[in-house]
Amino acid sequence: QVQLVESGGGLVQPGGSLRLSCAASGSIFSLNAMGWYRQAPGKERELVAAIRGGTSTNYADSVKGRFTISRDYAKNTVYLQMNSLKPEDTAVYYCNIDALLVGGYTYNHYWGQGTQVTVSS
Repeated sequence: QVQLVESGGGLVQPGGSLRLSCAASGSIFSLNAMGWYRQAPGKERELVAAIRGGTSTNYADSVKGRFTISRDYAKNTVYLQMNSLKPEDTAVYYCNIDALLVGGYTYNHYWGQGTQVTVSS
């Protein structure tokens, strides 16, 4: 199976920064895309950023220029550096990976447990 351990959430003032981490472990044969989603109260879960391979990235328009996603292949870890945070960035952030497990035949998506990010003065 797959375990996703997220860390780095918390309370920060507007304009501040946070760095989220998500480490994937378990019976992973191959990782394709890794990404971050978020869900604010009363809203649907939305894609924040994703990275495929080493350099192919995409971002939600609302975070472009402020957030940066990166990946450490050796550690099966994905990061989200969040700068210039705004109150509207407040949400639970979820890690998501697209992985092929040992003995598996197809890639599937797996989710972390979520980490709360609150931007408030």
